[in-house]
Amino acid sequence: MNKLERSLQLLDEPTVQSNRGLLRSKESVRYLQQQQQHQLGSSGLGDSMLDSLQDVGMFRTGGDLDRNGSLSGSQISLNAGSTVSYSNANLREASKQLCEQFLDVLQRYNNAAEVFEAIDELIKSLDGTLQQMNVATKQLLPAGRQRHLHAEEMWLSAERETWMLMSCLYRDRMITQKQDNEMEDLPLVHSEQTIITHLYMGNGNLREYQIVVDWLEKMALQQNEAKSDHYMSRTVAWENTLHQLLEVGQTAFGSGRAVVKSLDPDAPIREKRPLHDLDMEDQTRLSVRVFQEIRRGQVKEAQARCEHCGQAWKAAVLEGWRLHHDPNYDAESTTLMRDPIEGNPRRDLWKKFAWQMAESRALDPYTKATIGALCGHLDSMVEVLSEHSWYDMLWAYLKVQIDIRVESEIRSHCIKSYLPMPDRYWNGKMSLEQIFDELEAHKSARISFAAKDVDKVIQKYIMLDDMPELMRIVDGWLEGTEVVLLPQMLRFLTHFVMFLRQIGKTFQEDIGDRVIKRYVEYLITLGQPNLVAYYTAALPPAMALLLYSQFLETVSGTEQRKQALEQAYSFGLDVPTVTVYTVERYRALEPPSEDATSTTASGTLTEIDKLKIAALEWLTFYPDQRGELLWQTNALIRYFLARRSIEAARQTFAVVPADTIELIFTHYGSKDDIPCKEEVSIREYLCHQTYLGAIDGYAAWTQLFYNGKPKAPPAVKVTNFTERVTSEHREETYRRELAKWEAQVASVTNQTRDLLYNVLLFPEAGWLVDTDTAQPVPDDDEDWQHRAVQLENLRKLCIPEIVLLLHQLHTLTERHSENLLLADVLSSETRKLYTVFSKHKLAETLTKIAESSLTLMNNRQDPFVGEAVRK
Repeated sequence: MNKLERSLQLLDEPTVQSNRGLLRSKESVRYLQQQQQHQLGSSGLGDSMLDSLQDVGMFRTGGDLDRNGSLSGSQISLNAGSTVSYSNANLREASKQLCEQFLDVLQRYNNAAEVFEAIDELIKSLDGTLQQMNVATKQLLPAGRQRHLHAEEMWLSAERETWMLMSCLYRDRMITQKQDNEMEDLPLVHSEQTIITHLYMGNGNLREYQIVVDWLEKMALQQNEAKSDHYMSRTVAWENTLHQLLEVGQTAFGSGRAVVKSLDPDAPIREKRPLHDLDMEDQTRLSVRVFQEIRRGQVKEAQARCEHCGQAWKAAVLEGWRLHHDPNYDAESTTLMRDPIEGNPRRDLWKKFAWQMAESRALDPYTKATIGALCGHLDSMVEVLSEHSWYDMLWAYLKVQIDIRVESEIRSHCIKSYLPMPDRYWNGKMSLEQIFDELEAHKSARISFAAKDVDKVIQKYIMLDDMPELMRIVDGWLEGTEVVLLPQMLRFLTHFVMFLRQIGKTFQEDIGDRVIKRYVEYLITLGQPNLVAYYTAALPPAMALLLYSQFLETVSGTEQRKQALEQAYSFGLDVPTVTVYTVERYRALEPPSEDATSTTASGTLTEIDKLKIAALEWLTFYPDQRGELLWQTNALIRYFLARRSIEAARQTFAVVPADTIELIFTHYGSKDDIPCKEEVSIREYLCHQTYLGAIDGYAAWTQLFYNGKPKAPPAVKVTNFTERVTSEHREETYRRELAKWEAQVASVTNQTRDLLYNVLLFPEAGWLVDTDTAQPVPDDDEDWQHRAVQLENLRKLCIPEIVLLLHQLHTLTERHSENLLLADVLSSETRKLYTVFSKHKLAETLTKIAESSLTLMNNRQDPFVGEAVRK
């Protein structure tokens, strides 16, 4: 065992298993580390381990007994540093499954009337995930090692409890409180139960206090299931003391000091003598266990424990708080049968003495805390709960507030007279806001820092029903760095926001949108289109557009892209706008200047170029987007042509399916109904097709002309008949191949010439010139203005290039007379091609044509018109 494992084992031994713990601010974690640094130092943990604790920021709450019989304090838990933990891969998978399960619940319960059924299903999902994580971790746990909880598990447990709280409180706020009718004032009555029943029906605040107390008790019951502790072999109180009194001097393990002489409940206090040492230990353990049962809301279990241990009087003490009710007082019965009386008719007397017991120094702290929980004595509970958890302290405060309000109501509406309670009892009345202020300013660092935990803050404002303030705090978490929001926290906050919207709760919608946005950004990393699409659809259109476009940028593969768009359609996203925005985002990417230069020179495509081309696929899935596909494709081809990246333009052109133009005409019905954008896009697309065909044709001609010509056989000295026959055969073969090549060159030259002329003589107004459309062109649109400038620049770039290629084609094939015809085409006023030439370019072109004319004259041919015109 290495040093770290020994240190972990030493630290784990006194630590009690618990599923409490939360991410805290680094400042608060560091403070508590300093408070307990001496403990860590003795375990051999260095600064690096302290830093890991600061990042984890998790605490555990003690729940068992130490050697003195009291509840052990909290210890820092090295959950993230444990040698046995849920792996990151498993956590990611569990997180992904939870996201999918939550989505399934929202889709099944999408009606506002089913909101609480949805919450119940969310709680079941969290329960199932926690059980899976618990089983998986226990299987990896070596013998002798304690079960540690990962930060994710701690949050899931806290989230489950928060959903339970929301379900209880908002059911009451939305259903019970709405059903409450205006209640008449209650007259003076004899029954305390009747008074309090009336109070709970009419007082929503008190009812919420009780709901929170019930929630806290249920939570404690679930987290600390009762263990079968053994106190004594028989149901006899203080059996060791009894044995010593009956068998004086014959007890094998007698007490080392004088014990009580009597065994009545008041004997230890009256005689000021102790019990037997073993009985003292059992008594302490029983007191702790009884208080634990009270904390869990299990009063009957606490009484049963007392009776099992032979202390029926202690069970009777726990019965005195019950409200008195005599059903025979107002009953109109003709029979002599009487119904049993319920509760304590002298409850005020019991409560007065219970208060005195809670303040007595003669009793142990846990007995006083037990009595204090039943009579509203806060200090006795705080004495034993200060080193426990924030939840325990909140439970103590709320128990007191309920007790005070119940007692006040009884004394105001009951006919009976009551013994007065001390002023300190009545002065303990506080509001819920004051209670939380007290907890935040508590002298115990554990309690005060726990009040700043993420789940505690959320639960606090749910209890206060102050959603605007909670949203302001959540906004601070989103923008700040003090609290790191785990993906699971983002998932909860997102569904919390959606729950508030569903029930019509008022809060800052912009903050809610930012919460959902952060969650969607996490879902994008999971790569699940159904999750991303559903939650993106809950955002405003502008934000949804940006987010889903961001998601589409991460999707590759035709089937995956198609599925992403189908999910977006199913959840009501504006898919045409999203796809166009995504394509335009890619088009706006610019490679570094050195990459652009090298690409132009080498003809290879950069990664950015490939991304731009691949993005066009988003517009190919739906027929009604084919017009936009042509528009975006043309824009990208113009970009590549301007950079002289012909290969990139060629690949861009290949993205467009062959049936695109046909689908556009089918979609709009007739040519007159086609919008101007689609109409000019079709014409420009055909222009690019013509240009790329001409360039490809010239490249094929160049390959054939320079590399396809057969090589003449080498000259060899003929010495005999055989060699002469062989040489003649080679010459004959060469002449046949040369003739075949010359014929092929002539044919390909004609084809290439026609392809190049198709650019110069493009129908109607000319190549890359828009014609009049059936519908007006939006001249004031910025995109159209940029397009017009780009088309004009491309004409000035490409048409002179085509003319020079034609001249080179004619010159190399010795068709000089056709160069003269090219001069006529350039000078024609129909298309005015000469206007796209700069003065320098035009002069260079005319000089080359003049050289062809001079060549014709040297060959004794017509140097002005040429033979081609005569033909």
